Amino acid sequence: MTLAADVRPRHIPESDVPTGPSGPRWARPALAALLLATAALYLWGLGSAGWANDYYAAAAQAGTQDWKAWLFGSLDAGNAITVDKPPAALWVMALSGRVLGFSAFSMLLPQALMGVGSVAVLYAAVRRVSGPAAGLIAGAALALTPVAALMFRFNNPDALLVLLMVVAAYCVVRATETASTRWMALAGCALGFAFLAKMLQAFLVVPGLGLAFLIAAPVGMWRRIGTLAIGAAAMVVSAGWYLLLVELWPADSRPYIGGSTDNSLLQLALGYNGIERIAGHTGMGPGPGAPGGERPLFFGGEPGIGRMFGHSMGTQASWLLPAALIGLAAGLWFTRRSARTATVRASLLMWGGWLVVTGAVFSFMDGTIHPYYTVALAPAIAALVGISVRELWRGRRFLAPRVTLATMSAATGVWAFILLARTPDWWPALRWVVLTGSVVAASILAVGAHRFGRAALTVICAATLFGGVASAAYTVATVAGTHSGPMAVAGPRTTDIFGGPGAQRPPGGFGPDAENPALENLIKGADNRWAAATIASMRAGSLELKTGASVMAIGGFSGHDDSPTLAQFQQYVAHREVRYFIVGGHGGPPGRASSTAGDIAAWVQKNFAPIDVGGTTVYDLDAPVGG
Repeated sequence: MTLAADVRPRHIPESDVPTGPSGPRWARPALAALLLATAALYLWGLGSAGWANDYYAAAAQAGTQDWKAWLFGSLDAGNAITVDKPPAALWVMALSGRVLGFSAFSMLLPQALMGVGSVAVLYAAVRRVSGPAAGLIAGAALALTPVAALMFRFNNPDALLVLLMVVAAYCVVRATETASTRWMALAGCALGFAFLAKMLQAFLVVPGLGLAFLIAAPVGMWRRIGTLAIGAAAMVVSAGWYLLLVELWPADSRPYIGGSTDNSLLQLALGYNGIERIAGHTGMGPGPGAPGGERPLFFGGEPGIGRMFGHSMGTQASWLLPAALIGLAAGLWFTRRSARTATVRASLLMWGGWLVVTGAVFSFMDGTIHPYYTVALAPAIAALVGISVRELWRGRRFLAPRVTLATMSAATGVWAFILLARTPDWWPALRWVVLTGSVVAASILAVGAHRFGRAALTVICAATLFGGVASAAYTVATVAGTHSGPMAVAGPRTTDIFGGPGAQRPPGGFGPDAENPALENLIKGADNRWAAATIASMRAGSLELKTGASVMAIGGFSGHDDSPTLAQFQQYVAHREVRYFIVGGHGGPPGRASSTAGDIAAWVQKNFAPIDVGGTTVYDLDAPVGG
């Protein structure tokens, strides 16, 4: 059932008739070209800009040095504390480092391959519903989304999250066709492991996926509900086994769960990475009532319906968002009289539910959010554009589909013009080319595309080209540039959401320390369980990557966690398990270190003499005052 079928019966063009399992003869070569181009784009210069996010890079390195650190996602090989996310993405990066030797390239290689895999699986999911042309549009749209190019070349957990969510969507498409229990269970498994990449964010797609199956699966209601229950059970088991392992493992024999308040992975999921992200301030940037009255742009800007289009988020993933929303609305309207099991409508409900629910949560959440989170919207936007463009084009003989296509083209051009105007010094002529080309293509689509016969294909190709060239240019600029730190954003170096010319890092101290060879040599010479300890993760992670030594991050990422306690740290020192204490340079938000971290620093300063190492104050914990 296509969008046009509800307007009037139509003739299927010869190019749409499948010639085998892969469709028309051109489909496989076109898919191969898409995947090769995506691989070339994502692998180009991979790792040449350094470690990306030192926080996750240090944890991946620790996973290559110690299997317990690998299992729990420890920030250090001494297993003091974990990162503040579950470790599934780190498992893959660390295994790559063990096989290929740890380097920036070997760490990021799995991320780039996940990007290629996401494009391939998205193509497969869309092709099953609307054919290979729709699949190619969707795959190319995902590959050329700027934030996707950023995250698939970065070491945050979002790359694995997106891949597993797209795999789950493909499995639901297959399950919906025949009410397959096996495919629904596989979808649940994919989402469960996505939870182990980035916790509750993985479940934002569940309403859309579940709704599509519940409405369209070709069996009775109770059978549909039962199959969904099996998928939910598979999701719980594939996520729950690791939660259970962590809870049952003796706490004194594993690292502290970073970001939690009680050393519990479940509390981390429901608290810092769950309810606090949605409902309120988590300590990472101003919450409601913060000084200045406005939330910084690198924390997503102010909550509200316009956040996804705003200065912080807009250029990351919203280039085709207006077209996707128009296509979704038109598709649901044109298929309103379709049979319950219509595959096109089911797919629109699935991807539309993904987009609307995830977009709404991101728009209105009042806790910590960063621009790169929008990568989770990219597959849904791409799929909706691919499906709606192909199905509307099939009905081009009729006015309503043509006008809808023209509206999508014009809206994309206008929105791209607005987004490009936010970087006025970067290719200023591009926005005018995109706007003019999109409007002209839209005009032709609206009034005459149905009269051109096979030549009409040129019109839709031109509309697609003008619609995608702005996003593609931003994506290439993202790949060509250097992006690092915990708050990287996609776009050219002139992209500035942090307040300085060409800035790519926020004010307030986040970022690597200056080079200090003397300090690095000192750390390399220590053979203790932890060569050094310092407050928070920024300096700790940087030193670990430069020296290969284990450095304890007191208080975790921002120094806010109550681990280790003063008594634990004193015991480590007494047993000569930690050699040096390094003052300052933690790089976290001012004032966020915990009272425990402050107590440890005060105890060290009282009982050990300071030394200057390359301009950094260091305390030798093997040399107490008066000892």
